[in-house]
Amino acid sequence: MNFLLDYYNYWIVVFLMMTGFYVVISANNLVKKIVGLNIFQTSVFLFYISMGKVSGGTAPIAAEGIVQYSNPLPHVLILTAIVVGVATTALGLALIVRIKESYGSVEEDEIQEQDDQC
Repeated sequence: MNFLLDYYNYWIVVFLMMTGFYVVISANNLVKKIVGLNIFQTSVFLFYISMGKVSGGTAPIAAEGIVQYSNPLPHVLILTAIVVGVATTALGLALIVRIKESYGSVEEDEIQEQDDQC
């Protein structure tokens, strides 16, 4: 039982990752696929943030009496990844809008049927 409680953040990451992966694979709706990718992406963010925290570590500011610091690099990389993720999501949703205008649907099966008929 101690194993489960000690690593609860990793269990949350695994749960979110598998949930996002399942949504991407099982959904036929393109918007649901984007949501699944965002859930997956959030799990990766949580993973990096939880790995970047050091127990007992403080912010890397030089002060007397502080001997252990947390590395700020993972947090900075996650900020960059969040910006890239928002831009990728916006691009994906813009493409879905154009697909809806062209095919009249956002369902993968209906789009595939229309492509097969042409």
